[in-house]
Amino acid sequence: MKNIDPSRSFNDLPLLPPPAEKVETFLILKQESKKAVALAELKGLARTLPNQGILINDIVLKEAQASSEVENINTTHDKLYQALAAKSMSVGPAIKEVLRYREALLYGFEEIKTKGFLNTNGIARIQAILEENEAGIRQLPGTSLKNDLTGETIYTSLDDK
Repeated sequence: MKNIDPSRSFNDLPLLPPPAEKVETFLILKQESKKAVALAELKGLARTLPNQGILINDIVLKEAQASSEVENINTTHDKLYQALAAKSMSVGPAIKEVLRYREALLYGFEEIKTKGFLNTNGIARIQAILEENEAGIRQLPGTSLKNDLTGETIYTSLDDK
């Protein structure tokens, strides 16, 4: 494996999309077929629900919680559902963060459902929901992610050349 210098951007990534022969393998196509059957079953079962929004909301909430855990933002399903049910309840920062993630996911879902795609303005709005500000998309290139404790550079998006 090639050594990666985290203080320099890594621009040796292969171009997208990858060649079809690398992604359209027998195993992948077999799994895709299984996925299509499972989605068809889910679609049929979802029609029996009086309110399909309940299922969508649950999936989105679980995704928001799981994704937030990656960033060490932890809460329980019970606390999240309590916060959703009691709008006036004061909640902690972890719950607020997960609920903002949920709101951003639902916004993106509605954008794609309505327009058929997600444009730059939609992405900026999702960012605004997540960060609770209107900072918008960075105008200057380059990002450097650093370890808060050590100051060590973990990743750099662009070289300063």
